[in-house]
Amino acid sequence: MDASTTWPELSIDAYAERTAATKKVWQSMNGQQAGDPAKLAAALLAVADQKQPPARFVAGADAIDAVAAKGRELIAQAEASRTLGGDLAHDDG
Repeated sequence: MDASTTWPELSIDAYAERTAATKKVWQSMNGQQAGDPAKLAAALLAVADQKQPPARFVAGADAIDAVAAKGRELIAQAEASRTLGGDLAHDDG
């Protein structure tokens, strides 16, 4: 049941109840993860084989969507900063 996780022996009394609940949830997910480990392995080998691999590799459609959304959010923040005068360091005037 705990094949993919090593649980620590130490515990802090103040957090013991919450830790037990969290551990139970994680244990219930063991072996139920979405995705195809063989596809991930093949993708990682393909990335490792590239002469110039990407700085970051994101696996899984849900993760790719989340990273893309964060990227759009950061671009919007950068553009808003530019509009508000955030590019003053490069101003010639």
